[in-house]
Amino acid sequence: MNAARLTASVAAPAATRQAAGAPRPARAASRPPLAPARPVAPRPRAGVCQYRKEWSTELETWHTYKDPFEIIDHDKIYQALEATKEAAKDKNRIREILAAAKERSLIKDVPITGGDEYVKGLSVEEMATLLNTDVYDEELMEEIYDTAFAIKERIYGNRIVLFAPLYLANYCTNNCSYCAFRVANKDIERSKLSDDDVRREVAALEAQGHKRLLVLTGEHPSYTFDDFLHALDVIFDVHSEPCSEIRRVNVEIPTLSVSDMRRLKATDRVGTFTLFQESYHYPSFKKFHLSGPKSDYGHRLLTHDRAMRGGIDDVGIGVLFGLYDHKFEAIAMKMHADHLDDTYGAGPHTISVPRMRPAEGSELSVQPPYEVDDKEFKKLVAILRIAVPYTGMILSTRESPEMRRHLLRVGMSQMSAGSRTDVGAYHRHPGEASDLNLGGSNLEGQFSLLDTRPVKDIVMDMMEEGYVPSWCTACYRKGRTGEDFMKIAKAGNIHNFCHPNSLLTLQEYLNAYGTEEEKKVGRALIDKESKVGLSPWAQNKLKDMLERQDAGEKDLYF
Repeated sequence: MNAARLTASVAAPAATRQAAGAPRPARAASRPPLAPARPVAPRPRAGVCQYRKEWSTELETWHTYKDPFEIIDHDKIYQALEATKEAAKDKNRIREILAAAKERSLIKDVPITGGDEYVKGLSVEEMATLLNTDVYDEELMEEIYDTAFAIKERIYGNRIVLFAPLYLANYCTNNCSYCAFRVANKDIERSKLSDDDVRREVAALEAQGHKRLLVLTGEHPSYTFDDFLHALDVIFDVHSEPCSEIRRVNVEIPTLSVSDMRRLKATDRVGTFTLFQESYHYPSFKKFHLSGPKSDYGHRLLTHDRAMRGGIDDVGIGVLFGLYDHKFEAIAMKMHADHLDDTYGAGPHTISVPRMRPAEGSELSVQPPYEVDDKEFKKLVAILRIAVPYTGMILSTRESPEMRRHLLRVGMSQMSAGSRTDVGAYHRHPGEASDLNLGGSNLEGQFSLLDTRPVKDIVMDMMEEGYVPSWCTACYRKGRTGEDFMKIAKAGNIHNFCHPNSLLTLQEYLNAYGTEEEKKVGRALIDKESKVGLSPWAQNKLKDMLERQDAGEKDLYF
């Protein structure tokens, strides 16, 4: 496909004169100025632009951006996948790639300057070669899985961060073929949470032990960006006994202007801004996003650029696997990550890899056009971990408990637990497994789920498997974000912060919510892990903090 021809169809803001009184973003002194960016053709369809202003108006109209099809070079992806088919049959070549990727992830003696923080674990050619390997070659697959797990363990250890999604509203003006919330679906009940509803939802989540939320809403004038900002204040005002409060909120909301990214940052409430491209393949993106602001490929792709320029330096990216060929999407996601690192000095904080699941009123979601089977999906996850070693990888409850166990062994570092995707469901069904979403048999919510276990069952399962469940929010509260986080991660020092902090959060959870059996298993795990990979100083400090929490103190962290 000709990228130039695609470019003519995509829109990005043209440079204009600086708006009076609007602040220009400061550039870090350690990085060179951004290269001049060629604006893409002006957006057509004035109606879409007019609507967009209702949710997020751009006040900083001088920004220019790189051509979206230079960021996601379709031709380069196709060429790489075609050119590496033979190399993918050469086991020696595959082993060379794996060895080189592992060595890169272990590098410590590299100056931490500019864009060096984000290690590019694989080139496009190397990634394409691994993606083209035969998934039925069990020996080779085990080598790929082992490499991915070794890289993840070296950087993130055996801790797994837990969180839950919280939906504020399901009104939406977009028409995405795979989504139950799309504007064309007349069969679902539309709703939005009042302040009291938000309080009840958060209290129900806190009662499960949650400290971290991913907060979501649709794009519609019935629930505005100002409504969303107000909801953040309500969320952080909720405190439940015995020790629960929300300490980190990540957001997955519609695209924002740079000026509104600044407003979001100014709340001092938000950790990571997450937004999925859904599909990086332009023809597929246009085919399945039929109307609404979200149908603008270029504007959506540049959302993370606007976040970075607005001061939000932790961003999350993702693909909905099933819309197009997973090999293409994986390489495109890597290209997007590299663009963010090259331009702003930090790659994505997280990458999400959901597979399409059935959604009410969506025939497409029942039969995805490019369904990814379990074997290919496991291989895909492992290769992504190798390709982006320092990025957190998120595993959702779209996958079954068994599949989630498999994927934890190939590089996942975060997962949702006890999730509901229907508005208001947590306080309507407190503490229950999300049976209404079970396996697609009931399609309430944005999509159906396959792991419907309550949080306590997931925590117990993880501890018995040797993982440390973590609700840590210390990096966000201590300012270890963006480039600062990547510097620590690349130097191999995240373990010195995150490992003791994960143990402290696990102890806090057990003290407040654990049964006697859970406490027995958890305390044995804490005792064992307290001695793993920590300096004598860190061990002594951790021992003191654990004793203080047992004596009644809360929320202690490195």
